[in-house]
This record gives sequence, C-alpha cells and structure tokens, in this order.
Amino acid sequence: MSKKVSRRDFLKLTGAVGGAAALAACAPPATPAPKPTEAPKAAPTQAPAVAKKQFEGVTVKMHAISGASYDELYKLIPAWEAKTGAKVEMVFKGNGFETDKRLVQDFAAGTVDYDVCWDHSSFFSQYVKAGGLEPLDGLFSKEDLADFIPRLVDAARRDGKLWVLPRHFDISCTHYRTDIIKKAPETWDEFKEAAIKATDAGKGIYGTQFAGKEEALSGRFYEVLTAEGGQLFNEKWEPTFNSKAGVKAATMFADLYKAKAMPPDMTNFLWEEVAKNFANGTIAMYTEWFGWYGFFQDPANSKVAGKFDLARQPMGEGKIHSGWAGHHGFSITKASKNKEAAASLLKHLTSVEGNELEGKMGILVSRQSVWDKMIKEAEGNKDPLAKKRLELALQAAKEDFKTPPLIAEWLPMSNVLYPILQKIILGDVAAQKGLDDAVVAVKKLMTDAGYYK
Repeated sequence: MSKKVSRRDFLKLTGAVGGAAALAACAPPATPAPKPTEAPKAAPTQAPAVAKKQFEGVTVKMHAISGASYDELYKLIPAWEAKTGAKVEMVFKGNGFETDKRLVQDFAAGTVDYDVCWDHSSFFSQYVKAGGLEPLDGLFSKEDLADFIPRLVDAARRDGKLWVLPRHFDISCTHYRTDIIKKAPETWDEFKEAAIKATDAGKGIYGTQFAGKEEALSGRFYEVLTAEGGQLFNEKWEPTFNSKAGVKAATMFADLYKAKAMPPDMTNFLWEEVAKNFANGTIAMYTEWFGWYGFFQDPANSKVAGKFDLARQPMGEGKIHSGWAGHHGFSITKASKNKEAAASLLKHLTSVEGNELEGKMGILVSRQSVWDKMIKEAEGNKDPLAKKRLELALQAAKEDFKTPPLIAEWLPMSNVLYPILQKIILGDVAAQKGLDDAVVAVKKLMTDAGYYK
C-alpha cells in the first residue's frame, strides 16, 4: 500500500522544488568546455618574386650593314639582351649599297618589318622623304647626345629633327710621300703645283690621283668647290656649281690630267684602286680617307709604310679647308612596334664601350670622351703618326666636316654630274660649258622633284 502524504509535507516538497527551479533559471549559463588547442596553420611556401627585365619578351629586328669592320660591334648585343631581357633578330645584313637598295625598296613598298636600320648621313634624307624613319628627339635626351661630336649630330638633322644616331665617321686628309714631297701643300693651288712637279714618268710616279667616277668624283669636286668659296645650290635649291669657283675646281682636275700628273685610267678608279696605287708606291700625294691608314702602314701590303705623312686638307680662295665627309649610324623605323627597346639598343651600340671597341680598330668614332682617351693613350706609341693622326682627324671632324646637301636627290644629282666632270677631265668639253650643261640637267631634276613650286 502506498503511504499517504500529508498536505503540509506536500507543500514543503513542492516549495523546495519550485525554489530549486527558480535558482536554476536565474543562474548564469554554464561555460562550455574549451576546444582542444590547435597548432597555427603555416602559409604555403612561395618562391621569391623575380623582377621582370625592362624589355622581357621583346624582339628587336635589325637591318644591318655587314663586313669585317662592322660586325665586331655586334658582339656587344648579347650583353644588352642579358641586361634587358630582349632579343635581337638580324633580318638583313649586307654592304652599304645593298642595305641602301633594300631600304629604298622597303620604304617605297611599305614592307618594313624591322625596328632598327643602318643609316648614313649621305643617304638618310631619301628615307625621311619616303616617310620611313622615326624622329629620335623624343627617344634621346640632350644628356644622351652630349658626348657626341656636335658636327656629327648636326649632320643627321633635317627639318629640325634628328634622324640618325652617329656611330663612326670618315673624312679625308692629305697623304704625301716624305721621300718625294717635303712639305704638304696648304692650298689647292699649291697642291696642283706640287703634284705636277712630283710627277716622274721615268720612275713611274704620278703626282696625284682621285677616284674618278660615281659619287666618289662628285664628292671630291664638291669639297674643292666649297674650299674655293662655291656651293652646289643656293638657298632656293637652284644649282650654282657653274660659278667661278666651280670652274676653277673642275679646271684643276683637267689641268692635272692634261699634265699627266694623274694616271690615264683614273676615271675608272674607285676607293680600292686609288688606295692600292698609293700603297704600291706610284702616287706621290693625294687626299684619302683616314680609314686606309692601317693598310698603308702594313709592310705586308704597302711599299710606303713608314714613308708618308699626313696633313690637313688644302684650303681654297674661300679660306675654307676641304672636308667632304659622312658618318655611319643607326635609325629607328616608323613601322617599329618596339621603339623604346630599339632606342635602348642604339644607346648600347653607340656607348663608350662600343666606341672604344671600334676605336681600337682604327675607326673614327663619334664620342668626344673616347677621342680624348685614345689621344692620351697614343702619346707613348712607337708609331710617330699615331697621335698626330688622331688629333688631325678630330680637328677635321670638329671644324671641316661637311656633308653633301641633305636632300634625297644627292645621289641622283651625282649621277648627272659625274659623267660631265669626267668629260671635263678628259678634255672632251671645256669646264664652263660642261658645268653649264650639268646645271641645266640638275635643275630639271630638281624641278621634277618639286623644289620650285
């Protein structure tokens, strides 16, 4: 049987339970047990960031002049590639005439697919006229150009813009046999007199010579003309070389030939032929490019090694020293898609390092600082002409350097002029008549080119 619970006991029991429930309701909630401590998660291991090179993945295509003396400079290209991350692709290599022909064709046809091209102070105007080149002014600062010989930079300007970065140049000086001629002539009148006097048919010695065809002859006439105070054109681009100065210059060539002071076949000579004539000892004196010096001083090739001296080119009645000159360089094409990279490559190739490399080969380079260093180093050279040659070439570059007119028509004009100069030299036409005829032909050429609108 169940035991009865009194009412009093029942209330006690319920009150106790209710109080416990109330206390339980008012108490703070129980704190949950802490989770087990976990080790912090490590970040994934990453390779250190590698800085991207300036022209990473860029290919600079180059249209270059080639040959033993030119190709040495290109050995500096791998260092530029390693530094910048770019690659250089040679799309064409050839001699000066081949490179010019290809450039003319590509610019005319709009088929240029390269960034950098060889260029020359005598050639670039035709490329500018064709719209093929990019002005360099926005890619090269004054500081970039400060070390270059000013006349070389000026020779690459046209229409107020810079088109070619100079690499190296050439200009001529008088080369004369010291066993035949004791003192270099200072004027072209003295040159003519000395050449005739030095001629000795019995010994097979001609007093002088000139390269007698193509631009080689036009250029020599041009520099004697300017020395005598004349010009090829006036400010309106009208030909004026049939002036008194022009007639005197052309007559000098004719008189030397008539006196047999020049070889009879000189109108067939170009640079290689005249250099070989001097080296084999048959020429007493002539004006020649500095670049042949190493050949002339090599006893294996030259009978005049150690037997000649150098002098500044003569001056004429205009009190101006002759100085027909030109320089090789580099340009950037208008079609280039990588102009900044192309400019960087050109800075590298024409750097002090590049100039020093070419200067050691006997090439006349474009930077003043490199010239200063070479002249200083030549002071102890056993070759008595080592220092004199450099000082003379630098003086010519700074004072006498003259390019042909910076027009696209220079070579077409030369092709009109030189055959008539040959006729004058050979005595087939008088100097005045021949030059008058040449002026008529050149004026037609310039008219057709649109100069007189």
